[in-house]
Amino acid sequence: MRRIMARATADEDEPAIDITPMLDVVFIMLIFFIVTATFVKEAGIDVNRPDAATAIKQEKANILVAINENNEIWIDRRRVDIRSVRPNIERLHAENPQGSVVIQADKESKTDTLIKVMDAARSAGVFNVAIAAQAP
Repeated sequence: MRRIMARATADEDEPAIDITPMLDVVFIMLIFFIVTATFVKEAGIDVNRPDAATAIKQEKANILVAINENNEIWIDRRRVDIRSVRPNIERLHAENPQGSVVIQADKESKTDTLIKVMDAARSAGVFNVAIAAQAP
């Protein structure tokens, strides 16, 4: 009977792999990727942009302003009046001072609205303003 008990305790004492350090490393990596991830910001509407042969992709476009075919202005998925474009751009520029403004104007929108949005961005202190175009 003692031999049977000895075998039972020997089977229970098998070494086990401790996965706690691995879980710690996985959670630290998860936190690192969440903190360093860049989230894509959208203006809130789809715009039919004009074609341009010299279009260049801009990497650090943080403030997106969209103008649709009815000359409605959209910032952060909200329709904005032309008078409140400047305060919105000032607020977004204060959150990320290195960011630039990209205006996505529809083909059918008026140039007057585009110029007003550009002036509002420059009066808000952002001089890096680009107009989005479709690359052919």
